Amino acid sequence: MSPRAPDEKTEDIAVALFGELFMTDQLARNRISKVLPKGMELSHFGVLNHLARVNDERTPAQLARAFHVTRGAMTNTLTRLEWAGHIHIRPDWDDARRKFVAISPAGRSARDAAVQAVAPLIAEVVQALGADRVRAVLPVLREMRTRLEGEG
Repeated sequence: MSPRAPDEKTEDIAVALFGELFMTDQLARNRISKVLPKGMELSHFGVLNHLARVNDERTPAQLARAFHVTRGAMTNTLTRLEWAGHIHIRPDWDDARRKFVAISPAGRSARDAAVQAVAPLIAEVVQALGADRVRAVLPVLREMRTRLEGEG
């Protein structure tokens, strides 16, 4: 058996890490999707949660960038949210080509209901793992996200 090159080990760790991240992402999405209020998709919840947190208007292009999706994908999500009455879309009074998106009172209620449905599921996982262990891994995950965003 030949000795491993130092970078082989790093590559093995990287492959294992991303394999775990991808599988965890898929499992989390599946579990969360099942407990969201009827008719709400993960993409809808994400946009409503973002708008509720920033508590300000955003353009569709800003939202597409924030979620790392195409403008077309974001337009589809926004159309569905507007149809449901969860957001308001208004023209930019200074530039008619641009629009602004804001969460509506109904959207804030829908987001709050989704948080109520999702929170116990997430809290259960954190409790099982231990809050200290989860807190310890957050900085590493944040830095990974930041580095990957910089490469996009």
